[in-house]
Amino acid sequence: VCSTSDRLALSIGTVDLLILLAYMGGVVALGTWVGRATRSAADFMVGGRDLPWWVILFSIVATETSTVTFLSIPGFAYGRDMTWLQIVIGFVLGRFLVSFLLLPQYFKGNFYTAYEVLDKRFGGATKQTASLIFIVTRSLADGFRLFLSAIVLQEMTGIPMYWAVIFIGIATIVYTYLGGMRAVLWTDFVQFTVYMGGALLALTLLINKLPGGWNQLTTMGEAADKFRVFDFTLDLSEPYGFWAGLIGGMFITLGSHGVDQMMVQRYLSARNLSDARKALITSGFVVFAQFTLFLIIGIGLFCFYQLFPPEAAFERTDRVFARFILDHMPVGVLGILLGAIFAAAMSTLSSSLNSCATAAANDIYFPLLGREVEPARKLRVIRVLTAVFGLVQIAVGIGGQWLKSTVVSSVLGIAAFTTGIILGVFFLGIFTERVGQRAALAGLVVGLIGMTWIFFATDLAWPWFALVGSAGTFAVGLAASYIWPRETTAPAS
Repeated sequence: VCSTSDRLALSIGTVDLLILLAYMGGVVALGTWVGRATRSAADFMVGGRDLPWWVILFSIVATETSTVTFLSIPGFAYGRDMTWLQIVIGFVLGRFLVSFLLLPQYFKGNFYTAYEVLDKRFGGATKQTASLIFIVTRSLADGFRLFLSAIVLQEMTGIPMYWAVIFIGIATIVYTYLGGMRAVLWTDFVQFTVYMGGALLALTLLINKLPGGWNQLTTMGEAADKFRVFDFTLDLSEPYGFWAGLIGGMFITLGSHGVDQMMVQRYLSARNLSDARKALITSGFVVFAQFTLFLIIGIGLFCFYQLFPPEAAFERTDRVFARFILDHMPVGVLGILLGAIFAAAMSTLSSSLNSCATAAANDIYFPLLGREVEPARKLRVIRVLTAVFGLVQIAVGIGGQWLKSTVVSSVLGIAAFTTGIILGVFFLGIFTERVGQRAALAGLVVGLIGMTWIFFATDLAWPWFALVGSAGTFAVGLAASYIWPRETTAPAS
């Protein structure tokens, strides 16, 4: 246990700390100012359905880029190579499938959540079950992402872990609570600019620290086979093979970007289907460029630490970039890069709070009331739920310090296979006529049980989870429809 003096020892200087605090304060102020026009629940949930496609594009990218991504992907290339890009190829192709297969479903009605489509096709119970799975897994996963982000703040400032979690969590709650979806999307745009600018700045400074500059990076990287992209292994336990990346990555994107409320809510904020489709497809190419940049940073870090070995070997590769930033960035630049790290964290967390609150209110709470809710009360309820889910994620984040890192990784992985299960239910609704609510729920429940077993008891690589989960759910639901044929009319929610 650290002493009080140890915990309060700053790892960064006053100037950098002030830059970081000014950045986080500025984000809160910007989100509050942008969201000042929020007057209704529709404004809060989908920004009045009038947001520019390019803002939605950068919000999509910022939302799927957490602090874990910003720090871990360079660590991947540091310890391995660029085979991560195989998964990103799958991400790009998966966006085309989402754009033409699933996006049109969300523009067939005045929807606020992805799961209202299931209500229309199957009935309220299916919608509520899918929505509840989303809320639980999203709260757990992003609560632990908050914990992982707080680790960086704790290392920088020496403050106790629970204060680091609370500080990041409260800052995110404030602007999300006040500004709603407009605040989330516009601050996502700013945060994307900050963390990408920070990454480019870090790469520039890293190259300047290599005696031979860019030529040395490429020469040493090629000698160590760091630029390898393709691995055509057929081993199903290997997550970074070509087929796992291409096929698994496509199905991961079908789940994460096709039926996950956090992404679907962005499409519903667009002016029309065409704008939503343009934002989603273009985001794939931006994500590819972003991951390429992060991986090249990792190769640069490998070259740097080959030439200038650290005093102590790194226990984990995902700490390499963070340590380089803290140890080798000049005053002022360090504060900017730390701001970039927290930009990645806050963009994901704000999106999570808004989407959980929207799903809980529209899919579960309002239908249980059994009556129309006046607009002013709707807005109050959704804002309160935003704060509640913020506090839940803070509690999960604080609890993360008492769990082993392997457990944290397991909990983060749960979201990967639950989106596959929900994807399977959507497939039942799109590709079948005979499957009704009881059969769909049977597929969902059996799929959840089966994927839980696969996750904890087999060596199947995680990129396959969405494919296996969706296929299993679809097969069980279709088989169950021969026992419970589709009802004449879907039950009302």
